[in-house]
Amino acid sequence: MTNVDFDAAYRGVPPWDIGRPQPAIAAAAEAGALRGRVLDVGCGTGEHALLAAAHGLESMGIDASPAAIDRAKAKAVTRGLSARFLVADALALHAAETGTFDTIIDTGLFHVFDDAPRERYVRSLEGVTQAGSMLLLMCFSDRGPLIDGGPRRVSESELRTAFDDGWEIMAIEPREFTVVSLPFDSFPAWLATIVRR
Repeated sequence: MTNVDFDAAYRGVPPWDIGRPQPAIAAAAEAGALRGRVLDVGCGTGEHALLAAAHGLESMGIDASPAAIDRAKAKAVTRGLSARFLVADALALHAAETGTFDTIIDTGLFHVFDDAPRERYVRSLEGVTQAGSMLLLMCFSDRGPLIDGGPRRVSESELRTAFDDGWEIMAIEPREFTVVSLPFDSFPAWLATIVRR
């Protein structure tokens, strides 16, 4: 995993906290891709859980950073939305006793994991999904440049390997990951649509 103190990152504005949903996820929501109970895993300040709630869906966001979760809860109150937020470990989602979800959104979490935690993460997702549950996963792509100290860039084949057992990859599409406070305002990304078998 990248050596980042995520709680410390939220003392300011981290590059991934753009104050709105990632455009690719917002477009997916407008197209009706979100359904049932929605989990925003590694939710940061909660924009994607709040997006789901704004579409009338039961939603929850989890993050390991208490500072991020505090900001997400405040946004929910300010916006009058009923999304729930919880400090939890994405590598042990079953321990949070959240139940199962029909849709999971991951924008920028998968790409922080090295190989061993990545395998644990996929197994953790299996603990809160069922056959037919869908994962929308957005991660930095290997089409982009190396960023010193930044997250791993992920290849399409790495995504396929990570989800080759118990999941079906429906699509892996090139997108742009919007960022702030960096020398650039977007980074090449993959948006993968993956369904639990």
